[in-house]
Amino acid sequence: MKKHILLAVLVLSIAACKKETKTVTKTDPVTGKTTTVEVPVEDTATPAEISLAITDSAGVYRQKFLLETGKTYPFTTVQKNNVTITAPNGQKQTMTSENSDEVTFTVNSLKDGIYDITINFLTKKTSQSAQGKTVSLSTAAPPPKEEALKSKWTLDKALTDNQLQMKMTVDGKILSITGFQKIYDKVQNTINTLTKDANTRKALMANAKASFDEKILKDQFSKNILILPAKGAKMGDKWSRSENASADGAVQITSNYQLKSADDQQVVVTVTGGMPRQADRRSQNGITQSVSTELTQNGTLTFDAKTGWLKNQNIKVNTKQTESLSDGKQTQSMTNNTVSSVIVNP
Repeated sequence: MKKHILLAVLVLSIAACKKETKTVTKTDPVTGKTTTVEVPVEDTATPAEISLAITDSAGVYRQKFLLETGKTYPFTTVQKNNVTITAPNGQKQTMTSENSDEVTFTVNSLKDGIYDITINFLTKKTSQSAQGKTVSLSTAAPPPKEEALKSKWTLDKALTDNQLQMKMTVDGKILSITGFQKIYDKVQNTINTLTKDANTRKALMANAKASFDEKILKDQFSKNILILPAKGAKMGDKWSRSENASADGAVQITSNYQLKSADDQQVVVTVTGGMPRQADRRSQNGITQSVSTELTQNGTLTFDAKTGWLKNQNIKVNTKQTESLSDGKQTQSMTNNTVSSVIVNP
């Protein structure tokens, strides 16, 4: 009798230990390959461990990208400038301007750790205000009636409704951006309708290419979407990056970053720094000209912890330039203060 009881208890124990399983499909974020595995039902009945693009390993945060195929991610940039010019007589003049570019990134595929992405250039907006008058242009709106403004709108329009193709690793390294020639041809055809002067056409096309090529876009996107250093960063860690502010590289702008906070929703990085005061002094015909420039910046960048994508950037840049002329007896000075807000995904 005791043997039967023990056998029954053993059978019940085995039945209790056997867990019901469920088939689930998992996707490797690096290779893009999917596998099917059996997991206990209780593991699927409760929220699974969140897969994060910006992860904490032994207190060190590293950034990668876990982007969904077929999904589109925003990258709208807005720059607002407030300029105050103070004349030698103390009179002040204020001007404001705003430039906005609506851009999105659509993920086409992921293979062997490399994303194939389409960059979509959607709209451009500009506005300027001075002496109580405001002029605004938007490629999403009809062309303006004024001829000079219409030419500007037409060129802006040629730079929208375009696409480029980008290859980027899951670690955020941009391998290539292609498709420029089709856009260049479109811009050139537009320029040809605006002027017949060959020199003007050449100059306009050169300006368009100077601000829109692979090197420039690689640099622009890289320094915005990939912030954490390759070796990772601990909470409170600081690191710096520099970029040339002069053609010869003698003057540089330094950005000092710090990992401020992180959780399973977002990661916040602060930025400070700028450019030390630069001074230049020249004399000619008894007149000495002195020019000084300095720049400071501060702001925050917020990333989606699950995808690694930039959710928002808001950096304030303050630039001050002073120019003075002196004959040894009298000195006249003029200052130009510019406060800019550089925003991504407002």
